[in-house]
Amino acid sequence: MRDFRKLQIWKRSVLFARSVHQFTGSLPGHERYALAVQMNSASVSIASNFAEGCGRDTKPDLIRFIHISIGSAFELETQIEICLLNGYLQKDTYNSLVSEVQDIQKMMRAFVMVVRSSS
Repeated sequence: MRDFRKLQIWKRSVLFARSVHQFTGSLPGHERYALAVQMNSASVSIASNFAEGCGRDTKPDLIRFIHISIGSAFELETQIEICLLNGYLQKDTYNSLVSEVQDIQKMMRAFVMVVRSSS
């Protein structure tokens, strides 16, 4: 349906997944197979579900997969908050990660509005 590789949302989502993976590498050992795995999975899901939606043939399918991506972004935002509360990251890192995930959420919502209004 769409070439997702040309879309800024996908590009930013992939780069964000890399940032999350870099951060989770610094989590304490006891979180490597719990919180880190959850965060890495959610970050990959954002870009992956967006790409999958772009490969679908219908608008409803595209929108459904974008909503799944948005859900993963909210899941990840919650996990970032948990990391802050547990003292696993500094406030500046927290602010950077949350700002980026919220920007991606906004971009995806705007994209859904464009898709809905297109013929």
